Amino acid sequence: MMNIICIGDIFGKPGRVAVATILPKLIEEHKIDFVLINGENAAGGKGITDKIAEELFKLPIDVITAGNHIFEHASLHPYFNTHPVLRPLNIIEHLPGKGWKVVKAKNGVRVGVVCIQGQIFMDSKGPKVASPFKAMEELLPTIKELADIILVDFHAEATSEKRTMGWYLDGKVTALVGTHTHIQTADEEIMPQGTAYITDMGMTGPHDSVIGLDKSVALKRFLTGERKGYRVATSGIHLEGVLISIDKKTGKSLSIKRIREFM
Repeated sequence: MMNIICIGDIFGKPGRVAVATILPKLIEEHKIDFVLINGENAAGGKGITDKIAEELFKLPIDVITAGNHIFEHASLHPYFNTHPVLRPLNIIEHLPGKGWKVVKAKNGVRVGVVCIQGQIFMDSKGPKVASPFKAMEELLPTIKELADIILVDFHAEATSEKRTMGWYLDGKVTALVGTHTHIQTADEEIMPQGTAYITDMGMTGPHDSVIGLDKSVALKRFLTGERKGYRVATSGIHLEGVLISIDKKTGKSLSIKRIREFM
């Protein structure tokens, strides 16, 4: 058996502080072999910079996945070639980076990580993307040859799209974890063919907020339509994600458990 931890969208400096503070304890407590985080909102709530990527990789993190904000900061682009930072696999435009990578865990197991982005309600959010289903269909034969286990971060808005992807990939990948909505869902399960699934892992950052945004700013947006003064909230900080136990011989998941750790 091996244990992995996947951490939901890191939001701004509060999220980075939470990871730095809580992750080492979780690794020791649960004997973690591999760490996957979504860094989509690590830089002030939008994207990730080169300096922040460097800061995060000083922690025991193996792979950083992202989503529609991955190209907010051009300084990150060189890191696509030198570090395990993934952008969505199914981006249509010719942009830097890769959507999948195989990385060896500390126990020697070859872990394939894939980042895909949904299409429903995502049209105006970042680069245009092709069907994530077709993208996975094309990738699976290759990544199965190279990896012992396969983890997929599905960065999507619609629960229906995420759930459908779960059924599509059941038995084909080790785990499918959802990101993007910043609200942790209570539907974690091992699907019939051995794939661990959760619609959304949640957010690591300030929960005394509206999905990370200062609540006074969010209230003004909804009450008046004014979209000025974007500001990251600062309180109610905690880490959210999932702990997954895997049979490393079969590549099937044995258990999945939600994590919600307060600072």
